Amino acid sequence: MEITQIVGFGLVAAVLVVILRQYKPEIALLVSLAAGITLFMLVLGKIGAIVEVLKDLSSRANVNLVYLGVILKIVGIAYIADFGAQLCRDAGEGALAAKIEFAAKILILVLAIPIVMAVLDILMKILG
Repeated sequence: MEITQIVGFGLVAAVLVVILRQYKPEIALLVSLAAGITLFMLVLGKIGAIVEVLKDLSSRANVNLVYLGVILKIVGIAYIADFGAQLCRDAGEGALAAKIEFAAKILILVLAIPIVMAVLDILMKILG
């Protein structure tokens, strides 16, 4: 039932933003930002449970927790960048949204280097 509340909140916020955009576009943008942040905060608590499950799975599989941390950072960067880019697009700043996505891709590549190196080391050990 939680998803129905989230969708309902989103729809009410969307209608409010559409109405406000005609008369006060700057307030419509603020309402859109507040609604987006509220929706993000509503699901933020669920992430902790997912992280605990992933930690448990990685310890069972004898995967180094450092790699799990890097993967979680990558996922976090992707979600936050997407959220920020969507907010920029809602504000009519598509170019800024594209730059946020580009910066996130660069950060993800930088964070992924240790994982790629570890995979290459494993492959070299297997082949050599």
